[in-house]
Amino acid sequence: MNILFNILKRCLAALAAVFVMLPIAYVQAAPEFMPVDQIVKGMHGTAKTVVAGSQIEEFGVEVLGVMKQKGPSGDLILVRTYGDVIERTGGIAQGMSGSPVYINGKLVGAIAYGWSLTDHKIGMVTPIADMLKLWELNGGQAELQAPTAEAPGNAVSTPLMASGFGEQALKMLADKLKPYNLTPYAVSGSMSDANNGIAYKTVEPGSTVGVQLVRGDISLGALGTVTYVEGDKLLAFGHPFLKKGKVNYFLTDAEVYTTLNGMENSFKVGTSTETIGMITQDRGAGIAGTFGKFPNIVPLRISVTDKTLGRTNDLWAQVVQDEELAPVLSAVSVFNAIEKTTDRVGSGTARISFEISAAGIPGEVLKRENMFYTQGNVGELAVAEVHEALALLTGNQFNAVNIMDVKVNVTVDSERRTATIIEAKANTAVAKPGDKVDIAVKIKPFRNDPVTRHITYTVPKEQQPGTLMLSVRGGGMVSVAQLVGKRQNGEEDFSKLFMTKAKPKSLEEAVKELVNRDRNNDIVVEAIEMNMPDVASAGAGKNAKPVADTFETSPSPALPDSSGKKPAKTGRTGSEVAKTAKGDDSKQKVYITTDYIIDGDTQVMVNITK
Repeated sequence: MNILFNILKRCLAALAAVFVMLPIAYVQAAPEFMPVDQIVKGMHGTAKTVVAGSQIEEFGVEVLGVMKQKGPSGDLILVRTYGDVIERTGGIAQGMSGSPVYINGKLVGAIAYGWSLTDHKIGMVTPIADMLKLWELNGGQAELQAPTAEAPGNAVSTPLMASGFGEQALKMLADKLKPYNLTPYAVSGSMSDANNGIAYKTVEPGSTVGVQLVRGDISLGALGTVTYVEGDKLLAFGHPFLKKGKVNYFLTDAEVYTTLNGMENSFKVGTSTETIGMITQDRGAGIAGTFGKFPNIVPLRISVTDKTLGRTNDLWAQVVQDEELAPVLSAVSVFNAIEKTTDRVGSGTARISFEISAAGIPGEVLKRENMFYTQGNVGELAVAEVHEALALLTGNQFNAVNIMDVKVNVTVDSERRTATIIEAKANTAVAKPGDKVDIAVKIKPFRNDPVTRHITYTVPKEQQPGTLMLSVRGGGMVSVAQLVGKRQNGEEDFSKLFMTKAKPKSLEEAVKELVNRDRNNDIVVEAIEMNMPDVASAGAGKNAKPVADTFETSPSPALPDSSGKKPAKTGRTGSEVAKTAKGDDSKQKVYITTDYIIDGDTQVMVNITK
């Protein structure tokens, strides 16, 4: 008997030791829950939140009624808040979303909604039963019912705190996040070292946590309040953040600097600190997360050199790996690095090269470089292809791609590095298949004397006798001669003239098209199939049509959908050597890479004999 007692005693002691070693979040006693059907008008309770620092404070709650099927996940509970905390904050503040509400010691739900420019003390509570269903989704055992209605008020939104962003980058970020009804606010502060200790020892109902999308030298995230903790799981907010369903966000500890009392809305000001886990669900009833597990990320390394100022800045960031958000957030991060380095916004020339390492693409690396000039915002134009490449990989229709690393190098110069094609002349008017034809291309750099570049074009061995029309153009231009040729070949719909390539049939084909696309600083010579022998009289320079600048989708700014392909290699300047590429239609194309962004086009005719 004594032996059995001693064994039992040692087991209980060991079990007690284990519980002492576990984080607080694992051992808190679970409160009872109060279902909506037990809640009646006139009931009073308490809610918990943080107003400043990390101290949890309580405020009073009075039930005004139950609003049947008025929320995105079901019922909402209409409440009036009161007490010292509410007087200090001016009512329910942004960042209080998720504040747990208790009646008779039982958890009812989370403060989630309110109204702007009205009585900020009135709000709505999301029932805890709807929030608990998020954990069932994590286990893959259930599906939430479709939303029956939108909440009648505004979500007590989680203020999106942006740290390390310049003014223009913040504006770009706000524009890109409009579809998610989020407005970023600039705050100071920097990210603490990730995983520095077990930060979630302090996470409990009423404490503040962060949901982060970007962290590093810059930080972008939202603050909200914890509603309920059970073991290594957490529920918060009481309303959606981005409402993207199954997600992959950083879950962080957070610090609240203060809560500002505003006329339209009050809101908490703070910053995310250590990463403590990941958010896995983002739906109508709130967000759900897990401690100790961390999200997949896109590592981003950026180097920007301003030649005018003679300085270089290196920045790094981690972006959540999300098919829609990662390309936008990465592009904005690069734009922000350009803005912070140049300390200006406006015209200029930018050279950009980037390398994306990713599992699931040919060679597991995508490399691209280009050169841009604009009289507008050169930084915004320069990041377009970074956005396009990431969007291509993350959103491709063929297979999932895991991005492992993104390196971006940018050089910005206030000098205008553009040149216009004036004329092009072949060294011979007659050639045979297989002959090499030297083409002298005269270009006029901006505010400089004309210079001549030579390109060697090899006549295809299968070229038929007759007139060979060669288009000489800048890499970022679509030649009028090409468009007229297509029109003469029966393509009457002008909207189809720009659709020079079919949609890619594989991810490999899509990646090659982007990598091999003509660059803005290329001089390109390619054959044109024509029915009109006198199309060469179309002239030079003014006939080329640049593709409109855009940051949204492909094709990239100032770049057409080229029908040919070329190697993505750094070109030579001065006495360049022509590089050859063959398109899908067997027309030969050669190019040289210059130190200028090339504008304009012209044509050269060569008579081919047997």
